[in-house]
Amino acid sequence: MSRHTPHWLMGIALLILSAVAVVFVSLPEASIPEFQTVKAEWIPSEAYLLDRNGEVIHEQRVDFSARRKPWVPLNSFSPALLKAIVAAEDRRFYDHRGVDWQAMAAAAWGTLGGHKRGASTITMQLAALLDQRLAMHGGGRSIRQKLGQITAARSLERRWNKGEILEAYLNRVRFRGELEGVPATALGLFGKEASGLDEAESALLAAILPSPNAGAARIARRACAIAQPAAFPVDCGDLERRAEVALTHANRPPPSTALASHLARRLLKKRGEKVRTTLSAPVQRRAIEALEQQLQGLKARNVRDGAALVVDNRSGEVLAYVGSAGPSSRARQVDGVRARRQAGSTLKPFLYALALEKRYLTAASILDDSPLNLETRTGLYVPQNYDRNFKGRVSVRTALAASLNIPAIRNLILVGLEPFHERLWNLGYKGLTQDGEYYGYSLALGSAEVSLWEQVNAFRALANGGLLSPLRWLASDEPGDARTLIDPRAAYIVGSILSDRSSRALSFGLDNPLTTRYWTAVKTGTSKNMRDNWCIGYSERYTVGVWVGNFEGDAMHDVSGVSGAAPAWLEIMNGLHADLPSQPPSPPEGVVGRRIRYADALEPERQEWFVAGTETAEVAVPDAPTPRIETPADGMIVALDPDIPARNQKLVFRARPARIGTSFVLDEKPAGDAGNPVKWPPEPGNHVLKLKDSHGRIVDTVKFQVRGMR
Repeated sequence: MSRHTPHWLMGIALLILSAVAVVFVSLPEASIPEFQTVKAEWIPSEAYLLDRNGEVIHEQRVDFSARRKPWVPLNSFSPALLKAIVAAEDRRFYDHRGVDWQAMAAAAWGTLGGHKRGASTITMQLAALLDQRLAMHGGGRSIRQKLGQITAARSLERRWNKGEILEAYLNRVRFRGELEGVPATALGLFGKEASGLDEAESALLAAILPSPNAGAARIARRACAIAQPAAFPVDCGDLERRAEVALTHANRPPPSTALASHLARRLLKKRGEKVRTTLSAPVQRRAIEALEQQLQGLKARNVRDGAALVVDNRSGEVLAYVGSAGPSSRARQVDGVRARRQAGSTLKPFLYALALEKRYLTAASILDDSPLNLETRTGLYVPQNYDRNFKGRVSVRTALAASLNIPAIRNLILVGLEPFHERLWNLGYKGLTQDGEYYGYSLALGSAEVSLWEQVNAFRALANGGLLSPLRWLASDEPGDARTLIDPRAAYIVGSILSDRSSRALSFGLDNPLTTRYWTAVKTGTSKNMRDNWCIGYSERYTVGVWVGNFEGDAMHDVSGVSGAAPAWLEIMNGLHADLPSQPPSPPEGVVGRRIRYADALEPERQEWFVAGTETAEVAVPDAPTPRIETPADGMIVALDPDIPARNQKLVFRARPARIGTSFVLDEKPAGDAGNPVKWPPEPGNHVLKLKDSHGRIVDTVKFQVRGMR
């Protein structure tokens, strides 16, 4: 009431209130729950994914009827907010016992004068929030509802203290749209936790309460009226701008924590639930950061997406699960851990392990890396090495460590398509639904589609001496049954090869991201047309897998497994072993070491590991057939087409078998290394092509003629 209001009118208003009081005192007392019950029954609209130590690593909304955040204690709200709410809604909150009779009298007097105004205290508003029978419907509350609200408020004040009343009010009060409670509203309007609201934001939030759907200008005027008596240092002219920004972005608060969205979508179903996983928040963050940093650096090479998986070798517990990363991703919802992509060279370790355990090969055996043409059901299959070069005769150790393709194909011919396909299926590669013949010889080079989940667990089997068991990502999961799928002796030897820096150097050099300061065994892979990069490897304790590429399937630009996935793999592995050593495994029973030497010094003398019974001290290099000129044929006549530009007409010189050190000589002039095909721009006339071996001897000669343009 105004200070100029006649005393007789105030008396009438108080008399009316007294009469009302007589009525409500006789009403039955409302059923008021205990504070702890109200707090316990509050369920947020999100579900929560927890790491192994109980830390929240992802929030996911599962209830879309309203947006609620977890219950916040009173001491976690901004002091400015508490001051603004009390000033705006109930200035005598700490003085009354549920009903502010002075405010009620002023409201009654205003109603008589035609100026309707509210007089509900914070306690009365809370009572209506707790009992839906007291809630407003349509034009407002009935007299009986109002009297019930007063009764409930007085009962609340007798059973709860002021702090509990204010805490419950702030957590449950409804704002605009779907927002319920100050914690959700602070995030929805300002992108902040309730503890971080400043004076201007607090005034704006308090100003919204009486009319949640009001426009920015009206809310700003009310906020200004709240801020002035509260002595908030805010500019009233700035409040309208801030109100406009807040209301424009309302109802779209991002998750407070979002580290494992793909796993959260798989596991979280009910609002308020908390699901504890085996993940480690620090490892998850490092994996995300490593991927994001690498993908940012590869952005100019048309690389947008990446995924990573980190597991504990002994327990099979998943420590990091990054389904997607990359600032330029166009398909963030795709789960790169579960998506199947072409494997590239990552399946070669299992092929060589199979050959070792069947005793078809040893790590010291010689394989021929020279051109190979294979007849298949669909035509001629001509595999190539990644660098389009051939290395000649190499050991199994060098062939696997340097990831040479032709020796892998020769190994697959030796082992057989079906046995290799069966081994991969048993290791968990369940995407290989067709038989071995369907994939053909390209299965050795990774034409089949596999997932990062499958890859990491298969490599983990190598780390565990051939023992395979399921991965676990829930803290409540029991360890699964384990079974030996790879001979422990073969698994050890393959691990020794994959950890061999010097043997790897033939293809990758000595300085590359596969080299760690502690023991690791690692394999990269690049699929056809550079659509997928893989890097999967293990230490004594962990197995880490990384994939990079594009979920849409478009090719990367000159990015291999070493330059694409490997740097992120190294960063993750270095984080895991910042203070943890990794020692090489001890050879299992049945593995023997021998000092070996190669005849003709094909490879340096070294210590080598063998399955007992296959060891040798000297490796004899088998005699190789004398290279011959395959094309052009002796006596060939080549006719140039005048309708085709001369620069597009090339004659190919090819030797078979191709050997390092051999060379072509055309018309007594050097014409290129015969280890690879040579494309020669033909010139009209008679020509003589010779093939010279590594000792300078002529081993083959052909004559041919070119006719046509001058």
